[in-house]
Amino acid sequence: MSARAAWRLISLGFAQVYRYKPGKMDWLADGLPAEGEEAGSPRAKDYARQDVPTCRLSDAIAQIRQRLQQAGEDICVVVNEERVVLGLLTADQLDGHPQITAAEVMSSAPRTYRLSASPEKALDYMRRNQVDTVLVTTTDGQLFGVLKREDLEANIG
Repeated sequence: MSARAAWRLISLGFAQVYRYKPGKMDWLADGLPAEGEEAGSPRAKDYARQDVPTCRLSDAIAQIRQRLQQAGEDICVVVNEERVVLGLLTADQLDGHPQITAAEVMSSAPRTYRLSASPEKALDYMRRNQVDTVLVTTTDGQLFGVLKREDLEANIG
């Protein structure tokens, strides 16, 4: 229907009409503006901390461990130059030989949620799986931030 709607707008005289081919769910998943009944509903993007530490595949765990201690954090998201999530490091993965790289010890399939995800569903997942954090990404896999269980419990119960 988007093609039909776009052509109808053109026929009505609109000059700048764009058809967003990926669709409504992709639009919402990337946290773009929405209207309607659920437009004001809280989403994962509303609770995500965006100041999460990041590192690269080639970074030595000794350097990562030091950065996390200085920042008072316990996770590091492994990303590429486009900030696409490649993995996740937790504090317990940083206890090995100092020259080992992030690529050698990271979890390569961390749980992620889209920006439009329900914070209640994310909290339910964290409780059921006894995890304290999940990542929030765009539909292209780029890091947006991290949801912390403590934040969700304090804000939504």
